[in-house]
Parts: sequence; C-alpha cells; structure tokens
Amino acid sequence: MKKPPFVLPSRQVHLDFHTGPAVGDVGADFDAAAFARAMKRAHVNSVTVFAKCHHGHLYYPTKRPERHPGLKPGLDLLGEQVEALHREGIRAPIYISVQCDEYAANAHPEWVARMADSSQVKWTGGRADKVFGAGWQILDMSTPYQDFLAEQTAEVLERFKPVDGIFFDMCWDQPSTTKEFVGQMTARKLNPENEADRSAYARELAFAYMARFHAMVRASSPDASVYFNGRPLFNLAEEVRFLEQVEIEALPTGGWGYMYFPKNVRYARQFGKPYLGMTARFHKSWADFGGLKPEPALEYETSQMIAHGAGCSIGDQLHPRGVPDAAAYELIGKVYARVAAREPWLEGARPAAQVGLFQVPTGILSSTQTSSNTDDGATRMLTQLRHQFDVVSEASRLEDYELLVVPDFVKVGGALARRLSAFVKQGGALLVTGQSGVGEDGKTPSLPELGVKAHGASPFTATYVRFGKEVAADVPPSDHVMYEPGVRVTAAAGTRVLAKVVEPYFERAWDHFSSHRQTPPDRASRFAAATINERVAFIPYPIFAAFSLHGNVPLRLLVRNVLALLLPDPLLRASGPTGLETTVMRQERSAEHPARTIVHLLYYPAERRAKDLDLIEDIVPLADVAVSLRAAKAPKAVYLAPERTALAFEYAGGRVHVRVPEVRGHAMVVVE
Repeated sequence: MKKPPFVLPSRQVHLDFHTGPAVGDVGADFDAAAFARAMKRAHVNSVTVFAKCHHGHLYYPTKRPERHPGLKPGLDLLGEQVEALHREGIRAPIYISVQCDEYAANAHPEWVARMADSSQVKWTGGRADKVFGAGWQILDMSTPYQDFLAEQTAEVLERFKPVDGIFFDMCWDQPSTTKEFVGQMTARKLNPENEADRSAYARELAFAYMARFHAMVRASSPDASVYFNGRPLFNLAEEVRFLEQVEIEALPTGGWGYMYFPKNVRYARQFGKPYLGMTARFHKSWADFGGLKPEPALEYETSQMIAHGAGCSIGDQLHPRGVPDAAAYELIGKVYARVAAREPWLEGARPAAQVGLFQVPTGILSSTQTSSNTDDGATRMLTQLRHQFDVVSEASRLEDYELLVVPDFVKVGGALARRLSAFVKQGGALLVTGQSGVGEDGKTPSLPELGVKAHGASPFTATYVRFGKEVAADVPPSDHVMYEPGVRVTAAAGTRVLAKVVEPYFERAWDHFSSHRQTPPDRASRFAAATINERVAFIPYPIFAAFSLHGNVPLRLLVRNVLALLLPDPLLRASGPTGLETTVMRQERSAEHPARTIVHLLYYPAERRAKDLDLIEDIVPLADVAVSLRAAKAPKAVYLAPERTALAFEYAGGRVHVRVPEVRGHAMVVVE
C-alpha cells in the first residue's frame, strides 16, 4: 500500500527557548497539562519544542554535562512537553541548534569558526561583532564539534523515538580558518588564502553535514520531518533532498521586511514539498520579551501565508519558568481561529501562475539577508500590477508559463539562452530588462529575438524616458527621470520603439553641474528606452532595481503598459489601490467539493511609524472591489468564504466578472 504524503500542520508555533546558564529557575512553574491546553485553545496543531538551545544547553534528563544547570531537578521539560502535546493531538517536532552553541564554544574554543585574520566568528543581531559583545560564538562544522553534535542528536533520537521531526537551526555556509577547515580544504586542492575557495568548501561541508544528520533522523524515525534552517532558499533545487518541508522564516518587523515572504514563497512552492511561512508574535524580532504584535499585523501575515498556499508558523519564546504568555496565546488564538475556519478552501490548493520571474542570483550566505533590489522591485511591481507569477530558475518548467520576465542582472547565455529562444518559438512572450539583454559589457545582445543593436553603457548616471503612444496610457506627458544608469540600444529592422531615451545636457560633476540634482533633459536621442519585437520586449534599464530604490510610479506604468502588449488577457484583474494583493489558487475536485478557484484579496496597509519599522495597526476596509477572472467556462456559483455569501456574477468574453462588496483585510472569492 502506498504511503500517504506527509501533511504539514497548518497552524504551528515555533517555541524558542534560548535560556542562558545564569537563569536559575528554569521550568520552576511548568505545568505540562496547562501548557498543552494553552496551545489547544489557541487552535495550534504543532509546536516546535527545544532539546538544545543556542546556549548549548539540553532540556531533558541526560548524563551529559550540557543539561541546563538551572533546570528544575528531576524535570524532563522536553519529554513532558512532547507527551502533553501528543495527548491533545498536537504534533511536537524537536529543535536542535547547530552552529550556535555557547557551551561547546566556551569548553572548546578551538572549535569556534575563525575569520581570515584568525579572529573568532561571533554574531550579534546578525552581524560580526567584537569579542566581548553579547552574542553567539559560531562553531566550525569541520572540527570535532560535528561529532559532538551528532552524539547529542543521537541521544535525542533514541530518547524520544519516534520523533515527529527535527528542526536543525543556524545552518548557513560558514567559512573558517581553523586547522581542520584549512586541512580539509588543502586535501581537496582548494586554496585557503582564496575567499571564494573558502566559501566553496563551506558549501561542500554544509551539504555533507546535512546529508549526515538527515540520514540519522530518517534511520531512527522514518516518518519524521527534517528541516535545516538558515539556508539560502534559492539553493532549494540542490538542497530539497535533505528536507521534508520548506519553511520561510520572515519576521517582517525583525529585519526581513514585508517583501521577503512573498518573494521567496513564489520560488519555494515549486518543489513538491509542503511549505509554510514563519513570522512571530513579537513587536520586533526574536526574544522581544514584552513585545506583542498588533492583531491586524499578525492577521495580515498569516493571511498572506494562506493566500500563497502556505501553512502558518508563529514564533514565540517560552518564559524560562515555563508558563506561556497568556496575552500572546490569546492573540495567536484569534488569528488561528480565522485560519482554521478557512481551511476547507486551503487544503490541497495550488497556485495558478501565468508569469515566470527569474530571480537574480545573489550569493548570499544566510536566508535572513535581503536579496537584490531587483528581486524586491520585481516582486513589488508585479504584485501591484495583479500579475500571477512564480519565481523561477533555469531548472524550472518554463513551458508552464505564458510570459517570462528576465530582470536586470540575469546572465543569459548558453543553455538559458537556448531555452528562452525555444520558449519564444513555442509561442511564449518575454520581457527582458537591463544587463540581462546585453551582457555585462552592454554591447552583446543576449538573444537575437530582442531585435536590438547594443552600443555599451550610457555615459550618464541619470537619463529620461519619453513614452510613445503605445505605452503612454495614464502616463503624464513629460520626460520622466530614470535615476539608475542604463545601456544604449537602437532597434534593428522589424523592431518597434515604444519609448525613447532623452539624455541630459551633460553628466553632473563637481566642477561641471547645473542646479541641485540631476542635469535637466536636453533632447530625444537615437537610443530606445523600450522596444518590442513580436512577442519579445526589452527595457535597457535595471528598471526593477530602480523601482525598489526610488518607487517612481512612471517606471511601473512603463512595465504595466509593455506587459499589456505581451499579455493582453491576464489571468486576473482587480480594481482598488495598488496596495491590494491578489493570488489565485485552485483546488481539484474531491469528495467534499467540486473543482474550484479561490481568489484571495488582501489589503493591510503598513505605515512607517517608527524609525526602522513598518507597522500595521488598523484594517482599512475597501468597498466595491471589481474582480475579473479568466475562465474556460461559466461557473455554477461564486461566493465569499468562509461565510458562503453568494455573489452575483457575469460570464462574458471568457471571463468571470464579480464585484466584492467589501474587503476587510482579507477576502476569499470562491469560483465553483
């Protein structure tokens, strides 16, 4: 009999418990039954509980000296948590810290990772810091520390067998210069003096230890889930074999921002594994004791997750004495009650995407670092334009899309160039921007289908765009500034110029300038600012990075109007402000329901209410939102979920037209 697929619980709590050895009353007030009931009342169906924290301490009975010195004598904190949660039907995967271990670092300083100058690697708030700063010493997995960690993991797997899952944390690629790391590099004929070689070996080492620990868990508990957190999500094509699920850690107020999750989920959801988003109940970031997020913010973050087909995980940190924060679980319970009520329209739903957006490789080491401005700008712009899109790579099934966007700085050549040419020949449309179309030298068109001649980088830092009639809809009649430098191109025979470059009088310099900012426009040049050759359009600027950096509305209008030529019948149209987010999900027919499409509408405007924080405190309702969905045939019913309020609709021109009376934060329009 075929084994059923792993179903990832959809209402999780990630319960941090990083408790320093100076805390002397760990678990003093812990009541297992009350702990589990608090989770049950909050509609939680999975809690990640701690075997080992960043301080390197263990929270269960063991002969190992790493047991927390302040843990209440005789208390099996982890074991009682797991048992009590299981009694309530709640899953309880177990957390193990990997490269953060203060106990091991202090006992064995020779195991601590070293920088190129031999100073220790230490992190405070996500950055390298002084030796005596309050922060985590980072362990080198090439040292005997890896075997030390394996012994701890083996004990956890044996003591709690079978485990529901293991969540390994702090697992990025960590270059080092310890004797072990250098010795293993030289054995592979890598040069320890070379930073690129150190990074390459760090990646090889990470792959090796992930394979080792994944095999350990699965050998002990074949049905357990395994996840390695802190990895660059764009490496999933190579690393998904080590994972049973994908988790996107993204605390919007904790440094990730509100674009990190929607940008990354559009890529992470393509690998056939269950996936979830992870935010937290904190006002700011992890371990923000006393910081409680406003309910509208947490409602938005969980609504955004389910709108993309993801499960939800909310981070918390248990107080050292072991009592859950009552206000935190009242908040979590409210938002998870909403999620639970909507689950009949979420289960098995898959995203519908018409557009594939290539991501710009960034070479980041940690999933908590932001990626390029291009990725942020493209995600933001396409979301504001209501396009339904995935983030793709060269390995993706490009034939699944009607339009591909190759933004700004993608290296197009070899196999990728051949695949894009084949995509166009098979009827697909293509938008290419910036260096993606002309190479790093600005002189080598990457695809013949672009239909342009390239003349190198523009000598001007800022130029201007004059829109032609085909792309002038809603654009004020002016020459609009482009703050980022582009490349000079002219149209080849058969290619239409959609917009022209207006160059300034001269490049601004310290001894040669005019007025306060960029030099004013002179006159239209012979160079094109946008072209189209049948189904292939080219904008020779890093327009998505520029939009991320400057938010200049005419840039979005240029992309919108060019895409209207390439994709005249988008999957979804919706009225309302540009901050309205939309996703389209599809459920196949089942015994419980017919085949149906669910359109999610989200509007939760964030405001800059603190120096470095975008906050959501209020839900601002939208009235009378028009929605138009492309559909092959007329539906039998259209209604709002979960209320099942029927909506009047019209089917015309291959589209379902409906008006939603009110969107109060999040609305789900079901088309059956």
